[in-house]
Amino acid sequence: MLSAVLTAALAIVACNATTVSDKSFDARVKAYLIAHPEVIEEALQKLQAKMAADDAADQAKASARLPQLRAAIERDPRDFVANPRGAITVTEFYDYRCPHCANVAPKVLALIRANPDIRFVFKEMPIFGATSEHAALAALAVKKAGGDYLAVYRAFMAARPLDVATIDQIAQRLGANPADLADYPAGKAQIADVTVLFKKLDLGGTPSFIVGDEIIPGEDMDALNAAIAKARRAAGAPPARAA
Repeated sequence: MLSAVLTAALAIVACNATTVSDKSFDARVKAYLIAHPEVIEEALQKLQAKMAADDAADQAKASARLPQLRAAIERDPRDFVANPRGAITVTEFYDYRCPHCANVAPKVLALIRANPDIRFVFKEMPIFGATSEHAALAALAVKKAGGDYLAVYRAFMAARPLDVATIDQIAQRLGANPADLADYPAGKAQIADVTVLFKKLDLGGTPSFIVGDEIIPGEDMDALNAAIAKARRAAGAPPARAA
């Protein structure tokens, strides 16, 4: 944020300055900002307004795409689903090495336990590099072997640091085939498809939740519970128990 503000401030200075040498430019900018601190405030306000407008536009575009992507979001048979007979569907895109995902994970598990009629779809979306992808593939390998997927989710989210050795140890303990941990083409294809879906929805980061026609970014459980309550009212179902 500060870098963007300074960039904007520099642009304002440049627009108000005459030609200066490269050697003296930094000093002139610094002197100008010290003399006119309101420039930074003005740049910050404009940046915040632009970011808010961009976020709103992205949210509107993503929401408009939801109906045509509904089946991929909620009904991909490759995904693990908790409470598969639930009437209200919640989908989460997450990365095991994302600190916000780790923070919200215990609340997600509590929500699933307390509300068996919430059908919860897990979307492996590794965004933090090769180790994150290895963790996602390991979780899918446990699912393939018929192991306890929720136990993998819980353990991976709690393990810090989550490195390859820890991932493999947990996954094998929960039933994964070591050969799948070394190479799992079907898992890679699934993650590639989720990545395409993630980009089509302009989600931008993890965790991201989808309930009906609403997208809830980040670890905002109040917003998630509100979206679930709205979906329940629309379905005529009893209220959810908040996580």
